[in-house]
Amino acid sequence: MSALPETRGVLTPDRSLAELTWLRVGGPADWLFQPADEADLAAFLGALDPSVPVFPMGVGSNLIVRDGGIRAVVIRLGRGFNGISVESDRVVAGAAALDAHVAKRAAEAGLDLTFLRTIPGSIGGAVRMNAGCYGSYVADVLEEVRVVTRQGAVQVLPASALALRYRQSELPEGAVIVSAVFRAGRGDPAALEAKMAEQIAKRDASQPTKERSAGSTFRNPAGRSSTGRADDTHELKAWKVIDDAGMRGARIGGAQMSTMHSNFLINAGGASAADLENLGEEVRKKVYQSSGITLEWEIMRVGEYPQD
Repeated sequence: MSALPETRGVLTPDRSLAELTWLRVGGPADWLFQPADEADLAAFLGALDPSVPVFPMGVGSNLIVRDGGIRAVVIRLGRGFNGISVESDRVVAGAAALDAHVAKRAAEAGLDLTFLRTIPGSIGGAVRMNAGCYGSYVADVLEEVRVVTRQGAVQVLPASALALRYRQSELPEGAVIVSAVFRAGRGDPAALEAKMAEQIAKRDASQPTKERSAGSTFRNPAGRSSTGRADDTHELKAWKVIDDAGMRGARIGGAQMSTMHSNFLINAGGASAADLENLGEEVRKKVYQSSGITLEWEIMRVGEYPQD
């Protein structure tokens, strides 16, 4: 890889990514870049050789990094990108702000972004994946995003430019989300806090929140609108077709499909990225054989397989 531009942030070569992901697996990035601020990020990308790939990474909550690592500059935003502010009925959140923190800060101001409370990860990832639960999605409340392009330019994009749909969005190649603006409905702060507490209790009772997982492994196999909203009366659930295929609790090495919620892939101890991905593929195979349904991964898998 060619020489990299100077930066005010932290640039680390051959950086293991395993401890930066919730599943605690994966090989190293060629470089990990943690920019000091937006100007530092823009200057770095603008000066970086265009042939050098970049990969924006959040808090690794919905990610498997393969054991061979990533041949790229991985960009991870930190403290300079986690601000949260409220302006009337708008919430401005840095891409590194945790979804749960944004929900709580909004509720304190009497704004309803409660659906974000139980979504693992940060705002950048939530926007990129059009995250949602309890019938609400980022697409319902997102107004605009601020990005730094691969060429180092800062742009503000309206939500309509992202083509948000079920667990997907479209962004310029190599663009890094640095902040997002949400427009939220009003509510009583105490009622919003109670609603979030109820959601947390419901989640903890049905999902393996104490295990090393990356959230839902597969997308629910159902048709949805362009914004990602589901018709709950006709929606199939991924956990149900996994159960029907007999794969609840299935294991490969240290990887396991949770016995508590069969659409959660967990590192039960000592799993490699290969164990996790291979188990996921085995689940997809068995579900197809059982029901004719092809499950689609919700967890993002990146990087290279190790060389033999």
